[in-house]
Amino acid sequence: MSDPRLFRRGIVIAVVILVADQISKWWVLKSLFGLPDPITTASWAPPIRITGFLDFAMVWNYGISFGLLAGDTPLARWGLSAVAAAVVAGLVAWLWRNDRGLVALGVGLIIGGAIGNVIDRLRFGAVADFLHFHAGEYSFWVFNVADSAISIGVMLLIADSLFGRRTHPVTAQQRDRM
Repeated sequence: MSDPRLFRRGIVIAVVILVADQISKWWVLKSLFGLPDPITTASWAPPIRITGFLDFAMVWNYGISFGLLAGDTPLARWGLSAVAAAVVAGLVAWLWRNDRGLVALGVGLIIGGAIGNVIDRLRFGAVADFLHFHAGEYSFWVFNVADSAISIGVMLLIADSLFGRRTHPVTAQQRDRM
């Protein structure tokens, strides 16, 4: 472990995102749309206009980001969940070895979002998406808090790789030459 404080910070961020994601989905599914128990992927509700550019629209995503690899089969459900669990395990290992604050933040966001979407996939067979931004005729994809956290986390990791300062350890041979 490179820095235990950064590891803990990343895990706390992941837990906060996971809780925020699951609470927001519960609120939208039960309180806002009033979907009955048990909630299934057959559950549907008409969109609710919030502003001129935001609706709450209930969409079940059977695939990964932007509906890619969609499939309403047990193999797709469990396969995508297994892949996401493997990715989360790799991210936890990365977080364990990490010594950079921005990386801890980005990886924490991705872990929390990924686990939130896996919970949906295992519980409902699909991911509950509900935030629909649009402008005039242009309509963006419908997404959720977990998707937002994953996207922001990836952007932070890209920013860190492009602009983050790197310190390289000095080897004994390099020190001898100095």
